[in-house]
Amino acid sequence: MSDLTPDELRRYARHLAIPEFGIEGQRKLKAARVLCIGAGGLGSPITMYLAAAGVGGLGLVDPDVVEITNLQRQILFGQKDIGRKKLDAARERLLDINPHLDVQVYPELFTASNAMRIAADYDVIIDGTDNFPTRYLSNDVAVWLRKPNVYGSILRFDGQVGVFAPHLGAPCYRCMCPQPPPPGLVPSCAEGGVLGVLPGLIGTMQALEAIKIITGIGQPLLGKLLHVDTLSMRFRTLTLRRDPDCPVCGDKPTITQPIDYEGFCGLSKEPTTASDVPAMTVHELKELRDAGDNHFLLDVREPHELAISRIDGATLIPLGELENRTAELPRGRRILVHCKSGGRSARAVSKLRELGFDDVWNISGGIIAWAREIDPTMAEY
Repeated sequence: MSDLTPDELRRYARHLAIPEFGIEGQRKLKAARVLCIGAGGLGSPITMYLAAAGVGGLGLVDPDVVEITNLQRQILFGQKDIGRKKLDAARERLLDINPHLDVQVYPELFTASNAMRIAADYDVIIDGTDNFPTRYLSNDVAVWLRKPNVYGSILRFDGQVGVFAPHLGAPCYRCMCPQPPPPGLVPSCAEGGVLGVLPGLIGTMQALEAIKIITGIGQPLLGKLLHVDTLSMRFRTLTLRRDPDCPVCGDKPTITQPIDYEGFCGLSKEPTTASDVPAMTVHELKELRDAGDNHFLLDVREPHELAISRIDGATLIPLGELENRTAELPRGRRILVHCKSGGRSARAVSKLRELGFDDVWNISGGIIAWAREIDPTMAEY
């Protein structure tokens, strides 16, 4: 194991003073390599605390740039970082916390084509994602590579933490959730919102679980799911069991290599051509409105989003309610659909076309594009 330098002995003095941790625990941390998938709300406290604790190698996967809406919860970043690649800013911040850290960055999506390659060199995988395709992929890769998968999820005021590791006798994520929920049923944090301090709490717990796994102290949440309700400050621990019929970690696995995770989760990549889903730009929408076109403008966001910004004349029907409220939509009239950025509205257009609505169009870029390109006085979020 790696020896500790005099500077490291001073830096980690409070760790070394813990009898159950001591110098051996610190050496184990220094020798460990941890991969964090996502450098957002969860990834921020995860990586900052692991860097400060003395984990020797830290890998980060995230393709995004810093936006002002991130700053409410993503404490890795500050005002000066807006517009920068997240991982450039993250690497700079983490090395400022601990210059002894080896930081490897992967400014790309974590996909079926690169996941095994990226994860192979790490001892622990931490799920800091915010979407189901990446969550199932990170689980499957962890199972195949026999690495612990430290799971965390957040929405609004609630969060969950657990450790999935079939090679250690615990179930995997698919044992708990064999199938993803239908598209649109569970909103993302962007759609449903999240209290800014919640990812700080959950991400810190994930960092703690990783430290326990690496050093061998305490009892990690193997086979357990900790649910946190921050409004009542109630913590509940649920026991999870391995599913012998699990397609990935079961007795007779049927999935042994990466699959089409977007398809598995019922999602499709946002369409880019009219042959996928009919679409128009916000400039084309404005031209139709200025010309007095008799179209029906449908907003499939959530009510709290409407309170922040709206396009005059739009009718709100959240995506999750759309299939049960089609009687409110006009037949024989063009329907133009928008959401925040174009993803939910594309799914809405596909669903409406399946239900027999022919003249339905997606507004590319959604209300964010409208605010940036048509009405700069409109609030962005």
